[in-house]
Amino acid sequence: MADDNSRKRLGRGLAALIGDLDTPTAAVRAGNEARADRKVPIEHIRANPNNPRRFFNEEDLQDLSRSISEHGIVQPILVRPVCDGGDLGGARFEIIAGERRWRAAQKAGLHEVPVLIREVEDKQALELAIIENVQRADLNAIEEAQGYQQLIDEYDYSQADLGQVIGKSRSHVANTLRLMKLPEKVKGMVADGQLSAGHARALITVGDPSALAEKIVRDGLSVRQVEALTQAGSDEGKAVRKETAKKDADTLALERRISDLLGLKIDISAKDNGSGELKIRFRTVEQLDEVCRRLENGF
Repeated sequence: MADDNSRKRLGRGLAALIGDLDTPTAAVRAGNEARADRKVPIEHIRANPNNPRRFFNEEDLQDLSRSISEHGIVQPILVRPVCDGGDLGGARFEIIAGERRWRAAQKAGLHEVPVLIREVEDKQALELAIIENVQRADLNAIEEAQGYQQLIDEYDYSQADLGQVIGKSRSHVANTLRLMKLPEKVKGMVADGQLSAGHARALITVGDPSALAEKIVRDGLSVRQVEALTQAGSDEGKAVRKETAKKDADTLALERRISDLLGLKIDISAKDNGSGELKIRFRTVEQLDEVCRRLENGF
């Protein structure tokens, strides 16, 4: 179990360890950056290999990069010193918290970034990386679960310990950890945003979560509909199953054909009188623009 000093330290939150920072809003109004120990060349910093955050949305990074170009980095990057050496590529500092800001700063063409330097050991760096991301809600549900599991596996935390130091209920921690039981394919769908955390939780007790996950994405099912589907006696579940079972082989073949042409998920709802509707599901504006281009050019 994590020692009492560790729990007390983490329970005080990041501000107790790294010092109070000016809020980003206040810093922008003042026209300068929040307090930092110093600025260091961006190439002297490396990412934390234990950062629980694995997915960085490219569009979000571009938005942050534009903001940094205009306002600078308003909250310093938290780093710790590392031994300089060839295997580190010249890096002198490792990020504890702030990899997203560091990545966006590179895109913005910054040569130096403001940093807060703290001498911490591997365990403390991992704890801070996980907790900082959780407090900022920067992690998707799978990354959060992996972070919790890493603290449990490497530092013998209990679920109650995690709930206390992170500020979440024990049931939240337990339910999040249950996501680790999902198949890798489903975890990937959660990580890239195809499925929400609510969808993922509804899939935990399903016999074939991969098949239902594909159905959720294909048919655009809400969390409520998925929960209904998992309840065999639910009237709503019966209604959803009845509606999704209506499609005949010809309709399914058409969906596959159009989906192959567009490279997007397609849903065809046909009525007995021959009318119906065609839904094209896209995730980015670029995908929608591509559909418009193909329609204008006749594919």
